[in-house]
Amino acid sequence: MTGAALTVGIDVGGTNIRASVVDAGGQVLDTVQSPTPHSARALEDALARAVRELCARHPVAAVGLAVAGFVNEHRDTVRFAPHLPWRDAPVAKQLTERLGLPVILEHDANAAAWAEYRFGAAAGGHNVVLVAIGTGIGAALLVGGTLYRGTHGVAPELGHLQVVPNGRFCACGKRGCWERYCSGTALAETAIEMLATDPSESTLLAAEVAAEPGALTGRRVAGAAQDGDPVAEAAVADFGRWLGLGLAFVSDIFDPDLIVVAGGVSSSAPLFLDEAREEYARSITGAGHRPLARIRTTQLGEAAGEIGAAELARAAIPKTGSDR
Repeated sequence: MTGAALTVGIDVGGTNIRASVVDAGGQVLDTVQSPTPHSARALEDALARAVRELCARHPVAAVGLAVAGFVNEHRDTVRFAPHLPWRDAPVAKQLTERLGLPVILEHDANAAAWAEYRFGAAAGGHNVVLVAIGTGIGAALLVGGTLYRGTHGVAPELGHLQVVPNGRFCACGKRGCWERYCSGTALAETAIEMLATDPSESTLLAAEVAAEPGALTGRRVAGAAQDGDPVAEAAVADFGRWLGLGLAFVSDIFDPDLIVVAGGVSSSAPLFLDEAREEYARSITGAGHRPLARIRTTQLGEAAGEIGAAELARAAIPKTGSDR
């Protein structure tokens, strides 16, 4: 096999599994998708089926899984994934035995960051932070072009930096985590809090929240902001400020030259990115006396996790004598 062989990258999400054949240039050639089962055995069966379906159409040499959870430092075991059934599961070994192909695991944010570094918005970056904003915040760090995973494979958990002591409760068990103020979930919660203060301020969102309080989403708030709803606009502006403040914290710690904003919320970036950049420039330590990181949005979108996992799997392909 050569480095130009095809590999499969799989985004293993809590709702869907999306598996793609990816070439050495980062191009997605074929994709299959299915719902995510709720038991470990059924999930592994579904992953094996997806790979075999793609192998029937393409000469696949290795498989990479992008997992929303803690992957160990050897990238062969899922320690914990909040929305998946795996707990200390040797997933790579089990799937390798079933498929007869090398299988590697990677945290989904790391996989997305690697894809953006190789083929997208982070190309040319040296020290890069990727912040994936969706239901919560996932994050990845590249130092000198190498993924930094920490001692035990779980770094960096930037979404759980405490930005508000005794603030909003977080599912991680702490209060005031960054993702509780800067995520799709947080955007909806902020809008609801603003409406509770003065529901007469909004026409669109107030009616929706009154009809079905639990149904409001960050995506809907962003849509209402685009339509000129004043509460939605205020909630999005608040989101932008929290994004900028958090990126200032991150830059104080890592001093990156490039930050990539990814995840589902990034599709609404024109609504908040200018506000975030301004807050970032104001809040960073030494403001006005140090270079600022460039802040970009994803180029690869939802496919970044699959592309990155497939590219990382390429290194696991056994080398022939001519490749050495």
